[in-house]
Amino acid sequence: MTDAGVVWERLRELVHETYDRRKEVSDALGMSFAKAKALRRIAAGPLTMRELAEQLVTDPPYATLLVDDLERRGLVERNVHPRDRRRKIVEITEAGREAVKTADRILGEPPPALQALPESDLAALAAILAKIGGAR
Repeated sequence: MTDAGVVWERLRELVHETYDRRKEVSDALGMSFAKAKALRRIAAGPLTMRELAEQLVTDPPYATLLVDDLERRGLVERNVHPRDRRRKIVEITEAGREAVKTADRILGEPPPALQALPESDLAALAAILAKIGGAR
């Protein structure tokens, strides 16, 4: 009998160690993965600094440092919030969208071992993921 903890550990190893693409994203974009992650969150829609910090599970001063760098690179811009002029909203630029496309392409490429599985195994794996909440 296989323990769920063993399966979970193996899944974590596959994603975070065996097929970790974070370094590849960092190298391609010339920035830390934390900045790339922030950029990908902003690409999903404009965010206040507080919302970004919450989504990144970090404190607002660190989120500000990330955005400062992304802004210097021309990947995001801060604008006055449309309903509260005291707050800023962070939005992605066209250059930022291009960077996100690069990151998404790298992160979205299935590892060769997964691509090599027969369609029946992929279907079974997709069904299992759907049962545990991994389906979109």
